[in-house]
Amino acid sequence: MGPPKRKLSASLRPNLTTLRSEAARCRACDLWKNATQTVFGEGARTARVMFVGEQPGDREDREGRPFVGPSGAVLEAAMAEAGVDRSKAYVTNAVKHFKWEPRGKRRIHQKPNAAEIAACKPWLAAEISAVRPAIVVALGATAARVLLGPAFRVTRDRGKIVETDDGGRVMATVHPSSILRAPDAAARLRERRRFVADLRKVARAFPG
Repeated sequence: MGPPKRKLSASLRPNLTTLRSEAARCRACDLWKNATQTVFGEGARTARVMFVGEQPGDREDREGRPFVGPSGAVLEAAMAEAGVDRSKAYVTNAVKHFKWEPRGKRRIHQKPNAAEIAACKPWLAAEISAVRPAIVVALGATAARVLLGPAFRVTRDRGKIVETDDGGRVMATVHPSSILRAPDAAARLRERRRFVADLRKVARAFPG
């Protein structure tokens, strides 16, 4: 089974419960073969802010929930500091299955390719249609390019609120995992402050 084929309109606003059930059976690409399960988005059905990452990680794959691992802890703490209410937000990923390679007993993240990202894009579009957020925050380059096109560069345009052709609003920033990968404590602190500053722009522009 693949993602919904029809173009979604306001009169065909999808239901998140139905979408989650359908996505659990998705076979639009081969990532499902090595994943434990589909990891669909979760959060408030009427969220004003939606966060979109790249793909689930090891812990997310095992638990079936987005952003519950180390990156999720960074995101949640930054949201709280920036004044974004986690209970009123929606979090998801551009790709719904964990892509990995074995390294000893560990499962190491692999970047999804263009075909895998394209196969999952209709699910993300359906989530956006269902939630209708005031703004979508793209976390990292993969999510930013899915939402804003291949020419977008997070390093150049992070923190800018962009209006899309369909009237939506997107702001791109780094993925919280990049903060964890910073080379030392000082760099992690610096990058975390920049990340929180980006999220504060969202909180000020779209309160509640």
